[in-house]
Amino acid sequence: MNGRGIFITGTDTGVGKTWVTTRLIQKLRASGIDAVGMKPVECGGQEDSLAIFKASGGDEAGLTLEMVNPFSLSEPLAPAAATISRPIDFPVIRAAFNDLADRHEFVIVEGAGGWLVPLDHERTMADLAVALALPVILVAANRLGVLNHSLLTVRAIRESGLVCRGLFLNQPDPTPDLSARTNHAILQKMLPEIAILGMDLDGLVDLSLE
Repeated sequence: MNGRGIFITGTDTGVGKTWVTTRLIQKLRASGIDAVGMKPVECGGQEDSLAIFKASGGDEAGLTLEMVNPFSLSEPLAPAAATISRPIDFPVIRAAFNDLADRHEFVIVEGAGGWLVPLDHERTMADLAVALALPVILVAANRLGVLNHSLLTVRAIRESGLVCRGLFLNQPDPTPDLSARTNHAILQKMLPEIAILGMDLDGLVDLSLE
């Protein structure tokens, strides 16, 4: 299983990517799989990266926060809009991923924001996912608007030449709106070739390991 992994993206920021990423890591590790995570680029601090670091076993797993998060930007902006002290270097990120993949069985990479968030004036998060060449799981918030956002993002993932392995309908809102009752069924009909999961973490584990 050495070198295997998955890329977690979202339809937008704030849809629960880190919640999904950390729980997937915990589930895999609890099942006996040496899984760790990384967030190559984080904006607005390192809160998400620290959560991934801890879920991955932290120091006991031989990790450092820099290994998990090679590029940390202090401003809560898209990288292209933030003040960057050093350019986001894909070879550096790829080397960090390869190092983790050499040391651990499974690496879960969480993107920042949505699929096409600009990293600079030429490259987007999609370009980083392509550089890592991993299958993709899309996280979306199960609320009004998710149908359009999900269909657009799945199409963009495919146009990038990557496999969208599945869509995880997260429930970040404590009080779901009316659309939450029907979104799953509609998405499954419109995307019959990929798995649509509704808060099924065990199913997400199986999907990640396909």
